[in-house]
Amino acid sequence: MVVSSIDIQGGMVVQLRQGAELVLRRDDPAALAQEFDRYGEVAVIDLDAAMGKGSNLGLIRPLLRKAECRVGGGIRTAEQAAELVSLGAKRIIIGSAAFRDPAKRGLGPAGGEFALQIPFLEALATRIGRERLILAVDARPPEGLPLRGGPGASGAGSYGITVDGWKTPTGLDLIETARAAEPYVGAFLFTCVNREGTMTGIDLEPVKALRGAVSSGLTVAGGVSTLEEIEALAALGCDIQLGMALYTGAVSLADAFVRSLNWAHGALPTPGAGSAALLPVIAQSPDGQVLMTGFADREAVAETFKRGMLCFHSRSRDALWMKGESSGNTLAIRRIRADCDRDALLATVEPAGPVCHTGAWSCFAADRRYTWEFLQAIIAERFRNPRPGSYTATLDDGLVREKVREEAEELCTASGREELIWEAADLLYFATVLLTRAGVTVGEVLDELERRHRK
Repeated sequence: MVVSSIDIQGGMVVQLRQGAELVLRRDDPAALAQEFDRYGEVAVIDLDAAMGKGSNLGLIRPLLRKAECRVGGGIRTAEQAAELVSLGAKRIIIGSAAFRDPAKRGLGPAGGEFALQIPFLEALATRIGRERLILAVDARPPEGLPLRGGPGASGAGSYGITVDGWKTPTGLDLIETARAAEPYVGAFLFTCVNREGTMTGIDLEPVKALRGAVSSGLTVAGGVSTLEEIEALAALGCDIQLGMALYTGAVSLADAFVRSLNWAHGALPTPGAGSAALLPVIAQSPDGQVLMTGFADREAVAETFKRGMLCFHSRSRDALWMKGESSGNTLAIRRIRADCDRDALLATVEPAGPVCHTGAWSCFAADRRYTWEFLQAIIAERFRNPRPGSYTATLDDGLVREKVREEAEELCTASGREELIWEAADLLYFATVLLTRAGVTVGEVLDELERRHRK
């Protein structure tokens, strides 16, 4: 997977070289998050919170509903982590707080200030789930500081973990510390600090050593600047986090996504004369209904992002094929994700009409499943294009509020199972009309229920 960086400082999106020198500043985090989400998770880092200089939570909060975000920066308690998860964060990134003993702050490595904080990691894993926890192991060559674990303990030039925005060496060996932390975290984020923001390429040796030492997920950042590096890191089983290379245009997300896939493992050869590898693609609607399956080669994946419509490789014709090219029943792309082995794709799409060539809603079901989202779509269509005799189109704000009150009373006084079902359906319908008139989506209501569930 390719992970895009959104670093926020002073209410703006920034890119810093070596964590200090400002290279660029932008003011469009919401648009960036929505665009980046098409290709993979988005790493949202609050630099001000990380440095103890304030918080950008008000800016970050809406991003968590626009994209699948992993969030970090200044998270020092399990309660903070749980709150971010409840707001919609997919994963939480923990850094400095995992390596510093608060009781010994200021004493430095010699005074025992730095050690892996196992009770803190245990508390986080218990509160939000180990699978949601990413430990940031930012590291650089030791620069003369002896590392715990012995000379060369990492097998990679003894890279040592740094904290406080990469300013403070801890004396903790990268590999030994990662091994000790692995039982409590679902993944690691390794940043090659001495290459970060320099566009000089990643140092592969510590990456190989870390990949060989832990079996958990591993995302790599710091200096990545070419598609060849992305392919090499993906071949090691790593996700790749892009920052400077992405913002400067050195690497496009579409190209990076294609290069990060596992085209060799489990891919199917094209029948006949063709030789390009194919990966299976599952298309699903935004509410999770499976619509169809097909196959894509590199060209089809690239064209999907270019056109914004799901494309396949036709095995019968051995050619590129965009779904709906002839019928008009296209599949507009929301996001694409690779599976854990990066050899199969899941595309979330907006169908323009029936998906199956038979005229059915999907290749697996004749009719569209009746969901709350589908109900709202019908209501919205009635308001956009009122049909003669449409009751829904006559419901103005005052009337619909009156009906909600009336139906709520009838639901409360209903007796028997069938009557409860009937009155609940009436109330849900009128409540959905009220939401639609106010411009509120049922997805936003479900998000709020999910937030309450996660707290």
